[in-house]
Amino acid sequence: MDQNQQLAVAQMRESVQKLGSSTEGYGDPTLMRFLIARSLDTEKAAKMFVQWQKWRVSFVPLDYIPDSEVADELNGEKIYLQELSRKGYPVVIVKANKHYPSKDQPQFKKSPILAFVIWSFWRSDLSKSPFENCFQTKTGYLRWNAYAYYPERLAKLYLLNMPGFFVRVWRLVSRFLEKATQEKVVIVSNEEERREMVRDIGEEALPEDYGGQAKLMLLQHFQLKLLDD
Repeated sequence: MDQNQQLAVAQMRESVQKLGSSTEGYGDPTLMRFLIARSLDTEKAAKMFVQWQKWRVSFVPLDYIPDSEVADELNGEKIYLQELSRKGYPVVIVKANKHYPSKDQPQFKKSPILAFVIWSFWRSDLSKSPFENCFQTKTGYLRWNAYAYYPERLAKLYLLNMPGFFVRVWRLVSRFLEKATQEKVVIVSNEEERREMVRDIGEEALPEDYGGQAKLMLLQHFQLKLLDD
């Protein structure tokens, strides 16, 4: 971190204390995520951090989410977790045509949000209702919950085979997002943009359906590799 960032982190820690909370146990990189999300405004970042702390205690009391709490979402077989990208980010693929509004909203909200996302809208499914459902449930969720409680967790979001109406809606919705977040969203609409996506992620992590060499791996079947000591 540069000197300005170090100063901002120190000021944020003080602001969090004034709000009656503590940053003990949280490293500078974690606090920087909140500062970046709030354009280095230390008071806004501190307020956001304190709200996040309260949310996490109530929402993830075990400090992790058991599969049993998101069984319906996992059984939908719409989320896939691949190997790391060239830049070291987890690669997540979401098949939007398999998404339907969950009757269990707490379960839906506990679905994972990771760093590198490909959101695929298959053209053959444009006539099916999941697109409307996807817009109604996911858009509002991403605008608020993901932004408020997962700051700077997204490295890049690629949207493939996006319906025209969704593109128009996105242009309206994106105006309410921070510029840093807007720049992470890429609507892939031609072959050059698709090739750029492949170069950015890497063929080793990208499934064959998307121009890579890997196989699709359902989230619940992915096995984490242990790090060497």
